[in-house]
Amino acid sequence: MPPSWKQITAQLDALYEFDREPVREDKLQKGWEFAGLFAGEHIAGTEFVIGAMFVLHGVSARDVLLGLLLGNVLAVLSWTFICAPIAVRTRLTLYWYLRKIGGPGLTAIYNIANAMLYCILAGAMISVSATAIGLAFDVPTPELSAKLPSSLGWVVITLVAGGVVTTVAILGFEKLAKFSSVCSPWMVLIFLAGALAVFPELGTYHSLADLRQIAESKIWTGTLPAEAAAKGLDKLGFWHMVFFAWFCNLAMNVDLSDMAIFRYARNHWYGLYTAFGIFPGHYMAWLASGVMVAAVGLKMSPGQMAMNAAGLAGAIAVLIAGWTTANPTMYRAGLAFQSITPNWPRWKVTLAAGIATTLFSCFPFFFMRLLDFVAIYGLLLMPIGAVVFAEHWLFPRLNLEQYRVERLQQLFNWPALLTWALTLAACYFMPFHLFFRWLPGYFIALILYLALSFAWQKAGTRTAAVNAGATK
Repeated sequence: MPPSWKQITAQLDALYEFDREPVREDKLQKGWEFAGLFAGEHIAGTEFVIGAMFVLHGVSARDVLLGLLLGNVLAVLSWTFICAPIAVRTRLTLYWYLRKIGGPGLTAIYNIANAMLYCILAGAMISVSATAIGLAFDVPTPELSAKLPSSLGWVVITLVAGGVVTTVAILGFEKLAKFSSVCSPWMVLIFLAGALAVFPELGTYHSLADLRQIAESKIWTGTLPAEAAAKGLDKLGFWHMVFFAWFCNLAMNVDLSDMAIFRYARNHWYGLYTAFGIFPGHYMAWLASGVMVAAVGLKMSPGQMAMNAAGLAGAIAVLIAGWTTANPTMYRAGLAFQSITPNWPRWKVTLAAGIATTLFSCFPFFFMRLLDFVAIYGLLLMPIGAVVFAEHWLFPRLNLEQYRVERLQQLFNWPALLTWALTLAACYFMPFHLFFRWLPGYFIALILYLALSFAWQKAGTRTAAVNAGATK
């Protein structure tokens, strides 16, 4: 007899992920599981979009090679020295640790915003997978300027792909790691083999000088293509590459969302395992997808790019790569939503988030404008990352009281809420490119939160003293 609905829900309820308490010592994970998880997440279907977009934005060969190298080093160091140490010390998700700092009111606002942004990001990854499925069933891929679904077939495909992602995310951390570990090794080979296969279509080469000449004249030319200029795309350079590679995962490292992952780490040096995903995915794969999009005449279609480069294996790689990235993103979204629900089990919250994500994935606008969305996403959450960093590390050194909101059982940490609002206002009016605004914004948030907290705590001390005198 097939299991009843009650039996299924009971089994799902048993998938406990330490949602509201520290991870136990006996549940810590080995390093290879982190290596596999990050490899699967960052060697992803979205790399077909991001690497190709660099070509469409007219980046030069020198800028893309050196800029991405520096930016990815900074990203790995951010995970290792900013995110992982806090996660290892607390063994909590950011979504639950923030309650001690910001209060339940601020935490609810943050987690709703965070989870919705995660859903959009995961939806973009599902859309990338859908381009591969669409190719197999002859469903047209949306154009570069598309905002709405291109056909009923596209909607059906994205709904199916979203269902797979939601199912894997419900199964939890261990299943995510195993899924990624199985898929990631051959995805690296597909990216590399695909680029090597189509490179001869761009020109004949017999030496390194020939390779350089093809790269500079046919791929990363340093000139904005006419079609991209007509669509309003900006030309990008060296520092754009540095900052994009650094902040494309800002929400996870500097903004601390990957505390959800590193709370299972044995020590903070596990942050270095992100390199197993970052350098193959955010360096080699981005370069490979640039070669692929140049070989198809700058047509932005991940499925077509991969199919042209590696045949059916390439199309399957796009499909699986989109899933392996969307799965942990959806897992984080479920944890964020769960922290504000009245003791719902994680699987129910993740299911609800999966439905929302799958609906987002039907709209190609989100993955066609992926560069801008990633920048905005990290920027919106950045002030809260600075608040948590300041309270965790700087408050004890400055003799400020930690977790004051929790002790006083207050709904909001008003200095934190003001810091969030004022920092975003300052970033909005900065006369810089969008990619550059988060770094000065981070220091603004740190200074603001420390100053406002000092004034808030000092005022609270005076009020307590006055009340004590009045009682006497």
